[in-house]
This record gives sequence, structure tokens and C-alpha cells, in this order.
Amino acid sequence: MNQEVELIKDLKNPKLKNKAFKDLLDLYQERLYWHIRKIVITHDNTSDVLQNTFIKIFKGIDKFKEKSTLHTWMYRIAYNESLRFLEQNKIKNSVSIDENNNSYIKNLTQDSFFNGNEIQLRLNKAISELTNKQKRVFQMKYFDDLSFKDISDILNISENTLKSSYYSAVKIIEKKILEQC
Repeated sequence: MNQEVELIKDLKNPKLKNKAFKDLLDLYQERLYWHIRKIVITHDNTSDVLQNTFIKIFKGIDKFKEKSTLHTWMYRIAYNESLRFLEQNKIKNSVSIDENNNSYIKNLTQDSFFNGNEIQLRLNKAISELTNKQKRVFQMKYFDDLSFKDISDILNISENTLKSSYYSAVKIIEKKILEQC
């Protein structure tokens, strides 16, 4: 039995759930942190969304139907929680998601947890100028190294559409980075 199947079995067993959940945190906490961080930008917001994500995972594991991998299911929860956070933030601050994206680089460079160099700033600036769809697809493929199938499951978009969006994003990013040189 592979590790994920065993972990799911333990997570659904009331006697083993707490220990299995600790193992799950050890395996996925950092990866989900960075997945969320690319969407909500700041460390503090990421920590809040990550906590909500793991609460939903813990409470919902018994309803996990195993139609996708555990990894994909958790990424979908993290993605949806991130969007929910952005939407709530928009309502609270009367700021659109587009306006939020425009302040991406400013927030990123002011975040004490960002330690990127000039090339990383150029890449992030180029990414910030993509459409939301292109941005999410690019980040999941490039940074999270997810397969197009996994991204398709997370975003509920066909693989061909994702590939087109990804390769368009790559061309745009290349062009933007070259313009910045």
C-alpha cells in the first residue's frame, strides 16, 4: 500500500486520526503554505488561510471520496480558502481583487519574510501583470510543480485550456522580463 493510501486510512480511523493528521501536517504544511502565499501574498494572511485550510481538511477528511489524490484535494481546499479570503478582504476594504493584485509587488517587497533578489522581483512583477487565471495556472505549474491533470482537478478547467493558458503566460513573462532588462 502506498503512503497516501495508508495515510488516508489512518486519517479516517478515529483512534489514529490525530497522529495521522500530525503526519499530514509534516508532509504538506510547507507546500500548502507556499501555494497559499502566492495567492494571498503576505505571511500573516497566509498563516491565517493555512490554518483555515487545515481545519477544513481535518473536519472534512471523513467525506473525502478519494476521486482525486489527497494532495489534489488539499490543494483545492487551499485554493478555495485563498480565494474566499481575497473575496472577504475585498468586501472589508472595498478593494477589488484587481486592485489587490496591483499592490502585489509593493506588499511583497515590504514583507519581512521576502528575501528575493532582483531576478525574483522581475519574475514576480511579470506574474502580477498576468490575468488571474494565467497567474494561478503558471504558479501551480512552475512553482508547485503540479501536473496539468492535478491543476485541472483543482481548478475544474480542462487540461487543454490550462496548457494554453500556461504557455501564453510563459510567453508573456519572458517578454516582460526581457523588457525590464
